[in-house]
Amino acid sequence: MAATPPACDFGWKAAEFVLPATDGKTYGLADIAGPNGTLIVFICNHCPYVTSVIDRLVATLADIQALGIGVAAISANDANDYPQDSFPNMKLFAERHGFPFPYLYDEPQTVARAYGAACTPDFFGFDKDLGLQYRGRLDAHGRAPAPADAKRELYDAMRQIAETGQGPRDQIPSMGCSIKWKAA
Repeated sequence: MAATPPACDFGWKAAEFVLPATDGKTYGLADIAGPNGTLIVFICNHCPYVTSVIDRLVATLADIQALGIGVAAISANDANDYPQDSFPNMKLFAERHGFPFPYLYDEPQTVARAYGAACTPDFFGFDKDLGLQYRGRLDAHGRAPAPADAKRELYDAMRQIAETGQGPRDQIPSMGCSIKWKAA
């Protein structure tokens, strides 16, 4: 089921976390944070919105890291109901796509709830002081292939945040599959 996150709550402070990663390490927010900002992206392995843009997403996130922005992806889906999103499958997914950033597993879903994650992909772009400045989309092309000259909304927003500390005031929310929450 498709979902869309709410508008950016400018200045909202990033929630702390400590999560295991597919590279065998454990990361906290302080480990991810970059000198010019931080980007937390909620994704999963099976979502057609994610899988259709994964190569474009990985390339964009690598370019964002080059701006001095720390990047991490988090999967929080219920792996009991969606075994393709299990931690072992996350490891395979990260390897297959050459993730140059940590891919974290939020098995208890506490981090996804703390952030108010709504869908995959869901982007949380923070300034250097960990205040939220971007809650938009990757780009205007959604699941379709993007032309070479396509506007890179996420990259442009994070570059602006790195340079000015402020995100764009006009943002179009991401769209994707809803987070697969565990039964209460």
